[in-house]
Amino acid sequence: MSIRFVVFVASMAIVSCGAPPEAPSPDADAELTGAEAAASAERLPEQIVAQRDGFIPEGVEYDMANGRLLTGSLSEGSIFHIAADGSVTPIISDPELVSSVGIEVDELRARLLVANADRSVFDGGTTGQAMLGVYDLNSGERIAMVDLAATVPHAGDDAAFFANDVAVADDGTAYVTDTRMNAIYRVDTQYQASLFHRFEDGEAGPNGIVEHPSGYLLVARGADLWKVPTDDTGAAAPVTLPQDIPGQDGMVWSAGRLAIVSNSTNRVVALTSGDEWATAQLDGIAHYEPQATTAAVVGDDVYVVHPMFSGDGPPSFSRVSFE
Repeated sequence: MSIRFVVFVASMAIVSCGAPPEAPSPDADAELTGAEAAASAERLPEQIVAQRDGFIPEGVEYDMANGRLLTGSLSEGSIFHIAADGSVTPIISDPELVSSVGIEVDELRARLLVANADRSVFDGGTTGQAMLGVYDLNSGERIAMVDLAATVPHAGDDAAFFANDVAVADDGTAYVTDTRMNAIYRVDTQYQASLFHRFEDGEAGPNGIVEHPSGYLLVARGADLWKVPTDDTGAAAPVTLPQDIPGQDGMVWSAGRLAIVSNSTNRVVALTSGDEWATAQLDGIAHYEPQATTAAVVGDDVYVVHPMFSGDGPPSFSRVSFE
């Protein structure tokens, strides 16, 4: 995910042949039927304008089990439920959450995972932070707060950290990007963290991330999309894209394709792949205004979040249409 305060940038898995991933079936009691999901999606209008401003929601997710649009807050850290009428209700208030960036619903385990950063790192006043908050999806109670930055050996006095986005594998393993450290962290189901991979090429730090059940990650890095095998990070390589996609930010799977939010060109670019994401093909483009950062899938629809970094009005959420 990409952060822009006036002018700066900080801030899924295919079952063979580039088809989108299918999540493992949850327990029957937890499964949301297609009819329930459709009804939940119908409750959301084409555009939702928040009834308050200033909280800068950079990340957005949809909780299918509870029929809720969720977002974080760069300025306050809290996690909010955004209702169809724009009302903003806090569901998680944790003093250790400084800037909630990417958020990820893990419905199979009834968890919400939060990339916990500190936006003041971009002002140069702090070294930032990289933590992963894990919460009960239904009660909002904290399960764990994992220190990711502590896993970086010999970080140095000038080190800076910014936890940006999080993805969850089918087995519950979480992967978190750190834009400032140019790194990806791994957190197992016992909430033990490790430094999974660092990019040493000097290019843009990792932003959005999704996991592929065939054994690799797809990671946004500026204008590049990278494929990182989970069993051999040394084989990490950029995906050959059909066109330039600058400012790659949040990514979601929708309708059989990977949808990437381009925060610098105000569009969502949909891609498919027929070769396990060595290359990708263009499958649609959706335009929006104003600037957006990340996206959530609601039924068959994709909604983007407009954080309003400059403070010119309240944040909003809008449905996009692909052409």
